[in-house]
Amino acid sequence: MADEFGVPLSAAAPFMVAYRSFGIGIFGVFMRYAGMPLEKIALYMNSSQVTGKNPFQQAARLTFAGGALTPWRVVGPASIAAWFFQYSVMGFAFQFFDNALAKLMGVQPMYYGPELMEPASRAPAPSMAHTAATVAKTVAAPVLSGCLESGVANRAEAQRFFGRDQFTKIETKLNWSAAWRQLGPGFGANAARNIVMCNTTFVITPFTYKLYFPQEKKSTTSLFWYGLGMNIFMGNVIAITQQALWGRSLDYCAVGGGRNIVYSQVVRDGLKADGLAAFFTPGKWFSRVLMNAPAQGVLPWFYNEVLPLGERPAFRLFTLAHNLGGKS
Repeated sequence: MADEFGVPLSAAAPFMVAYRSFGIGIFGVFMRYAGMPLEKIALYMNSSQVTGKNPFQQAARLTFAGGALTPWRVVGPASIAAWFFQYSVMGFAFQFFDNALAKLMGVQPMYYGPELMEPASRAPAPSMAHTAATVAKTVAAPVLSGCLESGVANRAEAQRFFGRDQFTKIETKLNWSAAWRQLGPGFGANAARNIVMCNTTFVITPFTYKLYFPQEKKSTTSLFWYGLGMNIFMGNVIAITQQALWGRSLDYCAVGGGRNIVYSQVVRDGLKADGLAAFFTPGKWFSRVLMNAPAQGVLPWFYNEVLPLGERPAFRLFTLAHNLGGKS
């Protein structure tokens, strides 16, 4: 595209990364705000506040305890900003790390957009060194992206979990440094969850769709449902254990007005109280799917099919501004 419009690749590449990241950010804010009741139900389902019989009903009662608008009352400006940056940073971080590591290691970045609809390459098998570099890049990019995403979003997620007043009291009691304060309580579990979901969205879904989905059945519709299915039946099956660990860790953190999280103790307490059900049950999985699938499950389709539709018009505007700037 850069060659078509006569813009240097060094200028075009950052713009396209920014365009995709901004689009994902707007998408994330809209989807997450609309789904706040589902998020609160999932948060309660994966905490120690819900246990025993009818956990979903208990979580729903807690979610709407103060009326129909209760779920949205915990959303402050920090959450709106965090949603935007969480999704835009997730998109930016993965593109940045995937492309930078690919260039550094001399391998191809992950498939994107129209590439997913093309037949898989029948080129000769790469060398062992090339394969090892590809695997290293593919593992490292979502790990770095997930950690960066949690660095942006975890504190606001914890604020929505506790509510703004209780969260302020806990932060005051903990008296952490500015850096730890920005990461927020439960960062480790949050990052582990985001690494799983980043892998599902930006690596496993496009990789398997490109290489293994029947070529004659590839379409916008099949990508939509394939991404949703991967999110529901793979990503969230794994991520729910980390979501439950995060919720129980925040409950642990709240004891006594605020205390540091010890993950090993959280796991022991959870297993002692509820066995494996502390970290995985069909109900926990279902609540997580309700919260996550509308936004994260649809994201591969949005990222690879909807965003590319606006790239050419956006690039024309960028080219016009670039050329006018060069003449001034």
